[in-house]
Amino acid sequence: MNYVESVRTKLGHQKIFLPGARAIILNELGEVLLQLRNDMNFWGLPAGCIELEESFQEGMIREVKEETGLDILEMEPMALYSGKDLKVVYPNQDEVQLISVTFIVRKWKGIPKADGIEGKELQFFSLNQLPANLLPLHYQTLMDYQEHDGHFRLK
Repeated sequence: MNYVESVRTKLGHQKIFLPGARAIILNELGEVLLQLRNDMNFWGLPAGCIELEESFQEGMIREVKEETGLDILEMEPMALYSGKDLKVVYPNQDEVQLISVTFIVRKWKGIPKADGIEGKELQFFSLNQLPANLLPLHYQTLMDYQEHDGHFRLK
């Protein structure tokens, strides 16, 4: 049982803080890898929660491997997202207040393959032609990426 599952057995759907990480995975054309999520039927960045005793970097490497089959070779931290705008209510009524670090991944290896559990499809998209049903939090992250100047930001 992972950390979130163990917390949920005690607290039910009550809102909890959820530390997590997101990956902006880019291909050689500068397109971003998105996954069509099973839980919400929205496109989003590969992302997930950090487990106990894991760093944000370790959690991101694990989540990307689980959700896409890719191995991260290098990643650059871009921003820490927190605050009242990062509330999410999942379809099962679980509520979370996110605290998330976004990483930019330009060097990776493997062939992207959806895991079939969290995501049902993976596809690279041009930043100018993102899908209409993109998670709003992840859309904002991609807009921030387009303005990224190489400095880590608190959002």
